[in-house]
Amino acid sequence: MLARIRKSAEEKDQGFTLIELLVVIIIIGILAAIAIPVFLNQRQKGYKADVKSVLKNAATAIESAATETSGDYSDASITVANLVTNEGLRYPDAATPPGTMTLTLPVQTTDRYCFQATDTRLTGETWSYDSNVGQPEDNACAP
Repeated sequence: MLARIRKSAEEKDQGFTLIELLVVIIIIGILAAIAIPVFLNQRQKGYKADVKSVLKNAATAIESAATETSGDYSDASITVANLVTNEGLRYPDAATPPGTMTLTLPVQTTDRYCFQATDTRLTGETWSYDSNVGQPEDNACAP
């Protein structure tokens, strides 16, 4: 009886077969192929949200500055630099690496303004905030 148990224990396979290991590696590879593009897409969404946030803050700053000029957006003192210093507009903020975002004010009339923002992390994309539209858009300011 003991000899039979000893023989059974000696013949028992221990460890994984090559096929089992290959199946596990293939499954891990498939999961990685799915997860990596999803992760990179989330980073792009974060960069876009950062640009939209800066544009909304700039719109709030120019609206605040325009209250001092009776709603006239064309006042010469309303510039991006002035909005940064006097109205508290901060860009790029602490979450944005320095030098990645630029904000301009290409359209500035008495009753309309349009901010334009570009971010080096979003190559080829220009975002704008037009006072007539009232929300950030993925395009340049129209004259």
